[in-house]
Order: sequence, then structure tokens, then C-alpha cells
Amino acid sequence: MLTLRLPQALLFVFFLSAHSASGSYPQAQNVTWKSTNFKTILTWEPKPSADYSYTVEFSVVGGDKQRNPHCIRSSVTVCDLSSSLTELNAYYTADVLSEPPLGASSDLIEFPYTKSPRFCPYKDTDIGRLDFKLEVSEDKKKTTLYVADPLTALFKDGHQLKLSDIFSDQLQYKVTYRKNQSTGKKVYNSKTNVIELTDLDQGESYCFNVQAYIPSRSIDKQLGELSHTQCSNNNNQSFFKVYSGGVIAAAIFLVLLLVSLIITVTVVCYRRKKKALKSGKERMPLQTV
Repeated sequence: MLTLRLPQALLFVFFLSAHSASGSYPQAQNVTWKSTNFKTILTWEPKPSADYSYTVEFSVVGGDKQRNPHCIRSSVTVCDLSSSLTELNAYYTADVLSEPPLGASSDLIEFPYTKSPRFCPYKDTDIGRLDFKLEVSEDKKKTTLYVADPLTALFKDGHQLKLSDIFSDQLQYKVTYRKNQSTGKKVYNSKTNVIELTDLDQGESYCFNVQAYIPSRSIDKQLGELSHTQCSNNNNQSFFKVYSGGVIAAAIFLVLLLVSLIITVTVVCYRRKKKALKSGKERMPLQTV
């Protein structure tokens, strides 16, 4: 029969208890960074049971680990690290630890964890949809797009930073435009958020989309989300461009029908009146000489 000495037995019991404890704390899965305009959220799965919780530790690659006070022994599967990632050009990683629930204790020295991919706020955050105002000059020779500078989730000295505060002259704008009701597109890149277009055909209506463009980033991160489409109004368009052939034909038909109806009613009324006069003359008695 196999016999164990006391130190070996104690070690064996400790191993079993540690194995049992770690088994009650499942590791996090699908740890992912989600970031738009520097609003950076770490997400993972699954939602914990009442028997365990999650703690997030993050650090610059190779640096000391830190904890966000809102993400310690939490029962949710998200952690907002927007204000914690202060070195925007640095690469970060995060560990999601599976720990006892808040208020509970455990004999484990190290808890199971899952490491995130690397993330750099400056290079990896997605740029959201831009808003812009469209203005056409009175002489119809110039169209100007005024692109709004969106706010980010970052603050400095109590001031909320805009996109241009962070990217500076690296931030450009890509304008995609086409004639209204046409599929042919043209592209114009601008280094300023006030964009003047003077090569458009006078008297035509155009449709525009705008995207943030950061050429210094990797190709898959250079362009922001496409804006909503805005089209210029054209008050000088000809009648035949504004309305389709079917609408014009229907209008002509209605006009002809109305004219025919008026003529018909007029003729009928004239004939009835003439007939009435003739009938009245025939009934009048003959005058004696």
C-alpha cells in the first residue's frame, strides 16, 4: 500500500484544495478592446455566477500593473478604461482575473486570468461619424462644407478634448461626392475642416459624405465612419430635370382633359342657349300689320 509522509500529505491536500478552488473560478473568454473616439471599453464573457467575480489589471507593455477602482471584484463583464490609458501612444495589455465575489475570501495565491490583445489608443481607437453643414454660395459657383470637430472621451485640465486636439495636423478629411441621382463618385481630401469645392457644375445638385482621414495610421484604421449623406438643393433646375417623363406626360394629359372638358361644356351651353332662343321665337304670336 502506498504511504505518504506528513509533508507530502499536506502538499497533496493543498494541491487538491487549490485545484478545487481554481475550478470554481472559470477563466474569462473573448477579452476584447472596443474603442471609439478614445472611449475605450474592455469586454469579456461570460457573466459570472454568484460564486465568483472579475477584476481587471492593466499596464503599459512591460510596465507595472494597475487597477481601476470600478473594475475590482465586479459582477459585470465590461470595464471603462478611457481615463486610465493616459499614454495615448503606448501599447497596453489587460488581465481579467477570476476572483471570489466581493466580501468573500479564498486560499488561492494566484487566481486564473485571461490576457487581452495589445491596444494602442492613438493607433487603434475607431473614429466615429462626423457631422457637417452644407452651404452653397448665392452665385452657385462654390459649395462649402463645415465639418464639426467631435469631442472625445478624454479630458485635460478640466477641458474635454476634441479630435483635433489629439491628432493635430495628422487629422484630415475625405469628401466623397456625386451628382444627385448619379452613381459616379469623386473624392477630395482636405487638411482643414472648412472645405470649399469650386469645380462643381453650376446648376446641378450634388450629394456629399465626409470621413475623418488619418494617413499616419495603418490602412485599416485610416478612415473614420462614413457620415450621413447630405445633398445640395438646386432651385434653378429645369422643369424637365426636376420631374420625370411620366409625371410630365400625366400633367399634360390632365391639362388637355381639362381644356377638352371646358370646351365641351362651353359648346353644350352655347347650343342649349341657342336652342332656347330659337324655341322662344317660334312661340311668339305673329304681329298684325
